[in-house]
Amino acid sequence: MRFNSYIFILLFLPLCVTGYFTLHRFRKHTWAKVYLLGMSLWFYGFFEWRYLLIMASSIGVNYAMNRVMARSRREGIRRTAFIAGMALNLGILGYFKYTDFFITNINAVFGTHINLLRLVLPLGISFYTFQQISYMIDSYHRKVPDYGFLDYALFVAFFPQLVAGPIVLHSEIVPQFADEKKYQPDSENILRGLYMLGFGLAKKVLLADVLGGAVDWAYANIAGLNSTSAFMAMLCYTLQIYLDFSGYCDIASGCALLFNIELPVNFFSPFRQTTIAGFWKNWHITLTRFFTTYVYIPLGGSRRGTARACLNTMIVFTLSGLWHGAGWTYICFGMAYGIMLVFCRLFKKQLAATPGWILWPVTFILQLFNISMFRANTLSDAWLLWSRLFRFDFGAIASGMSQGILRMEIDVVFNKILRTVSALPEWLPLVLLTAFCLYASTGMKNVHERLKYFRPGFKTGMVTVVLLVWSVLSLSGVTTFLYFNF
Repeated sequence: MRFNSYIFILLFLPLCVTGYFTLHRFRKHTWAKVYLLGMSLWFYGFFEWRYLLIMASSIGVNYAMNRVMARSRREGIRRTAFIAGMALNLGILGYFKYTDFFITNINAVFGTHINLLRLVLPLGISFYTFQQISYMIDSYHRKVPDYGFLDYALFVAFFPQLVAGPIVLHSEIVPQFADEKKYQPDSENILRGLYMLGFGLAKKVLLADVLGGAVDWAYANIAGLNSTSAFMAMLCYTLQIYLDFSGYCDIASGCALLFNIELPVNFFSPFRQTTIAGFWKNWHITLTRFFTTYVYIPLGGSRRGTARACLNTMIVFTLSGLWHGAGWTYICFGMAYGIMLVFCRLFKKQLAATPGWILWPVTFILQLFNISMFRANTLSDAWLLWSRLFRFDFGAIASGMSQGILRMEIDVVFNKILRTVSALPEWLPLVLLTAFCLYASTGMKNVHERLKYFRPGFKTGMVTVVLLVWSVLSLSGVTTFLYFNF
């Protein structure tokens, strides 16, 4: 089930919230958790019931391994359970996500003709697998309280963060489900949640998906782009993926607040930052935290000198690129960020002394190149796009890109009203929309900043209603969230 669907907004979410608090009202606290778990399984199984079998089996086996580690006093048994559990998690993730990638490369290198399995990647497997890995590592180090199966299953399957994060820790969410102060509806949390839900849907439905129309056309016609169109394709996709994924996380946090549950912040205006290091402290924060806690620090972190810290950074970001997808574009995407972060470490003093007005455009341009590679189907496509840019044949933006964003409201305002009274250029809506998205991503307060000063009232109520209604009315033309693919 998608957040940006009628069944979720008009049926699932009201039914889930109402049933959960009704059971708590009658002091059926355990049943309230069971109900929420059941609804979360429905949410996930709605995509494809076979995905549900995989996730449910993963939860059951992981919980059993964790119980063995928690109950046993023999280190050999605990270590065996830990290794088996980690192998299971990484094995399942590797089988579904990377098998065809490795077969393709083996065929290319050795000239073999092994058939691809063409496996369908279960939605959210990267996210819920990483959550279970973090739990298993903490369990092995005896950092996990004695949670029951219901608490563990709800930790993994809680629907707001299930499919695309944020990647939460057991210490962040399980205690909240046990807090009796959260068992009654909280009017302010409901209003704050709806406010976040409205902003998240607007980011996805009204901005990201509209930009996506131009991006899809451009990437399907790279060879025919002039320099202006190539630059706009790179800029539009960079903004699209940010608005799409941060919009998802805003919706997830908003939905969780309806249950009085607070999820960790996953995005905090990363494109404001003047360095790549600052960007990664504010982009996909929980993924960076996972790799820092469970990979970078165990490798030695920065405790063993600069050279080792740089090597550890490269390892972490290569793995981060591979986590995003089974393809050389993703691996090179991660490695490129690793190189830039090593540069930030080696020249930290020089960067600190450089004015922000110089650093920001350089940092942002680097983002355009690297994130555009993330979107390309192959490295050759990425190189072709960049070569179009450096032909320096600047001219009008391709008509297909401009036509790609003409959703109903833009078409009515621009073609049916404004162009009847003035000879406006065809590319103007795309330029205005892109400029607004860039300003919103860098110059406007993000929703977390707005919540710090949130006060229920007429103004916030109207903003919430307008964003929710407008987004819901536009749902028929939306696509799935981009990070569902990862």
